Amino acid sequence: MKASELLPNEYSIFNATYIKATTDKTLMEGLIEGLPQLVGFVKKIPVEKLEYRYAEGKWTIKDIILHMTDTERIFAYRALRISRGDKTPLPGFEENDYVPFAFANNRSIESLLLEYENVRKATISFFESLNEEQLTFLGTASNTAISVRAIGFIITGHQNHHLKVISERYL
Repeated sequence: MKASELLPNEYSIFNATYIKATTDKTLMEGLIEGLPQLVGFVKKIPVEKLEYRYAEGKWTIKDIILHMTDTERIFAYRALRISRGDKTPLPGFEENDYVPFAFANNRSIESLLLEYENVRKATISFFESLNEEQLTFLGTASNTAISVRAIGFIITGHQNHHLKVISERYL
């Protein structure tokens, strides 16, 4: 299945940005191909750019990498709960509150990429374990309906969105 085949009731307007940022790949292709794509992209960035901010108060590239990792963890957790039939409404999260406490700029780029790789591998393993029915399960997160498969596409689209931001504003 491709993101273009998702039904309108499977994700919110807020997440439409990330759904639109997916490529014409299947869910698993996007998750699997996104791993070397991000790692290869980041490894080409000059070291002096990794802690650069294009404006006051903006995140660094290291902040963005850890933000993508944190967000993927949160979304994969949501997908896990929904895929297991948990009907408990899941809260949203304020991404801007996470960054100051993540201390990404105190870490090496190697440690940030290793953490990202480990999280993505776990995400891939999890989504590979799901059957077609589980992928269509709907739950509630951030006060809106969302499907398990939409969450997977949001993860890939979120990464694509941030790679585009880095390319346009940081490099």
